Parts: sequence; structure tokens; C-alpha cells
Amino acid sequence: MQASAYQAIRVERREHVVTIVLNRPERKNALSPDMVNELVWALDDVREDRDVRVVVLTGAGGTFCAGGDLRQMSGQGAPQDAAAALPHRGGYPDVLLRLLRLDRPTVARVQGQALGGGLGLVASCHFAIGAQSATLGTPEVRLGLFPMMIVPVLAAVVPRRELLRLVLLGERVGAEEARRLGLLTEVVPDGELDAAVDALVARLVAQSPSALRHGLDAMAWQQGRPLEEALPELERRLFALLATEDAREGLTAFLERRTPVWRGH
Repeated sequence: MQASAYQAIRVERREHVVTIVLNRPERKNALSPDMVNELVWALDDVREDRDVRVVVLTGAGGTFCAGGDLRQMSGQGAPQDAAAALPHRGGYPDVLLRLLRLDRPTVARVQGQALGGGLGLVASCHFAIGAQSATLGTPEVRLGLFPMMIVPVLAAVVPRRELLRLVLLGERVGAEEARRLGLLTEVVPDGELDAAVDALVARLVAQSPSALRHGLDAMAWQQGRPLEEALPELERRLFALLATEDAREGLTAFLERRTPVWRGH
């Protein structure tokens, strides 16, 4: 998909890194149906492009995402522009599933607010780096709603009683508290957010693309499966990985005491 086809997001490419920007700053990047559908398209494009090694997810205008677009949910917002929208490919659950199952590392760059559905996006990424001033939370209960779809995603990273406090009280937490809960990987001063994200991305790009793809795909596959089923399949996948060009290069470089040159095969 050409980047110009998107209206609610921006997709930027720099060598092996794709940055997906939630781009409705006038609405604090609230998740509209069009934005969600465009995210599905963008993540499908990443999956099909083996030259992409890392995905960064962030928001425009100083905030990550304020959650679902309440005006549209209540029927008071502007209708979707059917003529401009991409063909429907999926909704919010499809975005979460694509993030959770993507075989490329994903990094959430979090500033401003990450609330409700926006917090679900953060929790679905492999890494999340937050600015010191960021606030995160699930305020839905205060509106008579409940964060139904993001509870399973949050439960994978937040202890049960801490999660109950978030979703039943609708509390917002600061960045340091979010890191303690597991919602953020790292917290940095606001002015150092870009440098911290760039540093992590550079470290990920330096790894074997083949190893990351095979490994992340295996981690997503084994989630929730019994060991009796998972271990034999993971052994098979390890042998398949050993047969790749990157694995041969990595082992050879180790024996020759040099830096490996990855080709992603």
C-alpha cells in the first residue's frame, strides 16, 4: 500500500525501519474506524515486506493515543468518508492480533496520553519506551464502559490485582508507575525520548533478521499451548532456523571471531 493512501495514519520508511504514526492530533489520535482499518493495512504491509526489520508505533502532536473516539462511538462525530476510506480489512481486535503475532520487533514510542484502546496498542508491542511526563490508564469505567478487548492484552503484562485497580477504578498512572506495572519497558526524560527509541531500534536492527522472525513467530505460536505440544514443535523450528543462511553466518563469524554480516535468509 502506498503511504499516500493513508489519511488517519502516516507510514514512514527509513532503511529497515517503518514508523507508523497515529495522525489525528486534533482528536489526540483517538481511534476512529478509519484509523483502525488503516493500521490493519499497514501491519499487513509490514508482514509481507521481509526488508522491514523493526516497526515503531507512535502518535502525532505530542500524544500517543487518547483511546477510542467517543464522539463517533456515541454517534455525534462526523461520519466516515466512505469515498476516501480504504476497503474494510479489520477492526480493533485485528490490530491487536496483528501486533501480538507480528514476526518483527515492535516499539511503542509513548508520549502524552496512552489511554484505553491506546494503552492496548502499547501493551501489544514488544517494547514500549515512555517519556517521563506520559500518563497511561483505562478510564472507561468512569464513562459507564469497560475496556473489554484490552483486558487480555493488559493481563499478559500487568499483575492481576494491579490490573483490577486500573480497570475497576479507572485510574491513570504516571510513566514510572507504568514501568513498574510492566506497561513500559523504559522511561526517559521527555527530551531524550527520540534518542532512546533510536538506540533500541539500532540494537534490534543489528540482530539477525531471520532469527528475530523465526523466534517471534515461535513465541506467538506457543503462547498458551501445553508443553507436551509446544516443545516438540519448538525443537523442529530450531532445526529449521539452524538451516538458515543467517544461522550459518552467525556460527561461522563466532568461530572466526568477527562480526556477522546478516542477510536475513
